Amino acid sequence: MRRTRIPLVRAFLFDLDGTLIDSKLDLMNSVNFMLQQMKREILPLDTVASYVGHGAPRLVADVLGAASTDADRKLGLEIFLGHYRNHSLDATRAYPGVVEGLEALAGRPMAVLTNKPLKMSVKILEALGLRHYFRAVYGGDSFEKKKPDPMGAQTILQELDARPEDAAMVGDSDVDMQTARNAGTIAIGVNYGFGQHNAAAYPADLYIDSLEELLPLAIQAE
Repeated sequence: MRRTRIPLVRAFLFDLDGTLIDSKLDLMNSVNFMLQQMKREILPLDTVASYVGHGAPRLVADVLGAASTDADRKLGLEIFLGHYRNHSLDATRAYPGVVEGLEALAGRPMAVLTNKPLKMSVKILEALGLRHYFRAVYGGDSFEKKKPDPMGAQTILQELDARPEDAAMVGDSDVDMQTARNAGTIAIGVNYGFGQHNAAAYPADLYIDSLEELLPLAIQAE
């Protein structure tokens, strides 16, 4: 259920790809490297981007298609991850306003919840100088279930000592909006990014153009 009034926010949970970082090109290049190695046709950028958000195994499965076998998907995942580990920072950058927004929010309880593998997520955040803003970072392999299951968000909220109604999930996709609803947090959508987002089916409580717009919503740091 969408909220008609946005309360002040004590804790923020952020998605990674499409929210904090523009990783679209590096993901596409690694997907297409995998497809080339498997003697398949490469895909356009927007097609690959539309599959992002559910984690690497799902990304590979979606790219290979329903006719792919378990063996195909296993091999594809190995090739994709192997390439992406070495090329995840070729073109990936923080979106405009991310550093400024996080700096303005510094001192508030903040965490990253992504379906990207944890080790890769931390590597990218550290390389881009973003890791220190967050009290916790959790990836798609951190919990038994991935977003939009609320397990990760609920665990983080306990760690941050924040109630769901005092927290916000910030993301670019349906997965993030569903995660917010399932966990009982405020849902904030970014108007940039590349995740699939059906605003009619999974509306956010608030849409923003930059993370700098979050500061007026935040409870003053203690």
